[in-house]
Amino acid sequence: MSNAGQQLISVHPDELKFIFELEKQSFCDLKVVNNTEHHVAFKVKTTSPKKYFVRPNTNVIQPWDACFIRVTLQAQLECPPDMQCKDKFLLQSTIVPPHSDIDDLSPDTFNKDGGKVVEECKLKVVYVAPNSASADAIRNTSRGTPDNSSNQAIQRAKEERDAAIRQTQQLQQELDMLKRRRLQKTDPGFSFKFALFVALIGLMVGFLLNLSLSSPSSE
Repeated sequence: MSNAGQQLISVHPDELKFIFELEKQSFCDLKVVNNTEHHVAFKVKTTSPKKYFVRPNTNVIQPWDACFIRVTLQAQLECPPDMQCKDKFLLQSTIVPPHSDIDDLSPDTFNKDGGKVVEECKLKVVYVAPNSASADAIRNTSRGTPDNSSNQAIQRAKEERDAAIRQTQQLQQELDMLKRRRLQKTDPGFSFKFALFVALIGLMVGFLLNLSLSSPSSE
């Protein structure tokens, strides 16, 4: 990738490692991070397009955001000599207009004609034996273990944000519940006292009325 100034994107890991087993598919995940405040489009190319399935192979990343690419190695019938793979991948990236979508990209988006800046990142392919320590590390990474620190950082940030939102909502619900309980505790007591007060007044008024009505009849 170009070293002039800040790189448009970062790619992790910097090589594609596949657990190689005959007649079995294998995959490798890449994380592409947009390091700029611009919308950046990327495109993935390989020297052996029939051997690999890339999804997505083209996309637009929003400012400071990231995109994940899954590269699948199709099932192979032969093992390369000494497990050495000569396949290469090229990831091109360039700045596109704000709010661009993948459907908005023109066919010449990644052409360098006219002085357009198109950065390139070359990735090599490594085949790993299924019973090796490297294979175990790949499996752990694919399960989201701490080895995959880059992916975990983004995932943790999103989880912490969601947890903070949920906690805020829960606190609000608990506060509303406490208010309702306080009102429920206050209202019945007030109503009962008010009823007693009204009853006492009624009895006193009734007693006074009876007293006033009975007084003339005694004379």
